[in-house]
Amino acid sequence: MTQASTVHVHPPKVEYFDIAARTNTDPKGFVRPVEVYREEPWGLYMGRHSDHPNFHYLQSWVLPELSLRATKFHYNPGIEQWQDVYVDVGAFTRESATLWKSVDHYLDLLVRTGREVELVDIDELLAAHADGLLDAAQCQAAIEHATAAIDGMAAHGHSLEGWLATRGMTLTWR
Repeated sequence: MTQASTVHVHPPKVEYFDIAARTNTDPKGFVRPVEVYREEPWGLYMGRHSDHPNFHYLQSWVLPELSLRATKFHYNPGIEQWQDVYVDVGAFTRESATLWKSVDHYLDLLVRTGREVELVDIDELLAAHADGLLDAAQCQAAIEHATAAIDGMAAHGHSLEGWLATRGMTLTWR
């Protein structure tokens, strides 16, 4: 028998998108300026510079109806790109006319367009549930949203954009 690895359990990551202030508050509380916000009836686009050592710019689409956030990272030279689009599963809500909130539910999808969609961080979801950070209904919803997205993308050539276009959601990137 092999021993399971220990997963560091952290509370769900919370992030804010303040359209009026043109800021993005990350899960650690850092407030960063946003270059572009664009609202659609089905979601919110954000584009901003980053001070991360691996990437210099990121673009995200928050898609509340699907409980997804799709992000493209613009990596620095020499950094290997693991995916074309990184998709977080969670609860995404509009808190007011100008404020959106993201609560990450641990599961992520690595989209390699035209090739595959990989589901990751299942261990984090299960550990969070075991520690009481997410209840059974939230875990079930996360799994259902992730698998619906995987099925949708697989049916459209492993393409996030292809699947979302059939749902009337046209993603535009910088």
